[in-house]
Amino acid sequence: MLQTAASILMVRPACFGYNTETALSNAFQQKVSKKNKKATSEKAVMEFDRFIAQLMENDIDVMVIQDTKKPEKPDAVFPNNWFCTLPSGIVCVFPMQSVIRRGEKRNDILEMLTERFTVKDVQDWSEYEAEEKYLESTGSMVIAHISRIIYACISVRTNRYVLEQFARAYGYKVFAFAANDENGTAIYHTNVMMHIGEGYAVVCTGCITDKAELAALKQLLASTGHEIIEISMVQMRCFSGNMIQVRSRRGKKFTILSERAYESLKIKQRRKIQSYSHLLKADIATIENAGGGGVRCMIAEIFLFLIQN
Repeated sequence: MLQTAASILMVRPACFGYNTETALSNAFQQKVSKKNKKATSEKAVMEFDRFIAQLMENDIDVMVIQDTKKPEKPDAVFPNNWFCTLPSGIVCVFPMQSVIRRGEKRNDILEMLTERFTVKDVQDWSEYEAEEKYLESTGSMVIAHISRIIYACISVRTNRYVLEQFARAYGYKVFAFAANDENGTAIYHTNVMMHIGEGYAVVCTGCITDKAELAALKQLLASTGHEIIEISMVQMRCFSGNMIQVRSRRGKKFTILSERAYESLKIKQRRKIQSYSHLLKADIATIENAGGGGVRCMIAEIFLFLIQN
């Protein structure tokens, strides 16, 4: 079992923009005026296309899906929040807080996965939406597949009960904790303050105010073979916690992050990550600003076996 996927899926946006529903819990979003809505969407598409070109230039297998114009889905560029794949061959669909975002769940995307990869089953957890209990996939959960541990900061989008039910169903253990920003607001998704790669972990330790929880987190990461690279609250605001590590077709490991995140890191921090993985940076400033998510949010890992033709 590997921590990094050799295939990824991304959704090219059709109506990218500021989502008023998600902004209530996502402090990273910056409001966009109605008159700038079209320009913002066009810039997001340009950023997306440049990003895809970079991935392809580096021999990373990326499955690009075009978003549909109707219904309008301003956050469709972040598919990692509504589904994930597990190394066991299972595809999971998740309960999402935003009613607008629930429209991102597309059966045709799931069908495309089953046509290209070996899928044992598709399991839908969306029934918890009726109970207002949410778990937004690998936004809510940072999963260490090798050690089979799910790390999650509890928030309105990450319900502890659903989290524990999910972990139990697939044979994972849970390390749940509280994480807040400088204003005391709960971090909406774990993957903006924490990233786990092979041999290392990037963590905004300043978000975890409970000293016992922080000590336990550090101990657990160290005991499972991860060098901890601490980032500051300011760096987290620049999406430096929102990284993802993937493998190219030839097995080369890349840690992908945004240009803003890269520039926020100190040289020593970059070198530590580079000792494990090559850094690949992408300019997605518009997507980060209006959407409140970074490169990791844009990438859904495919931990499934390709069907051999």
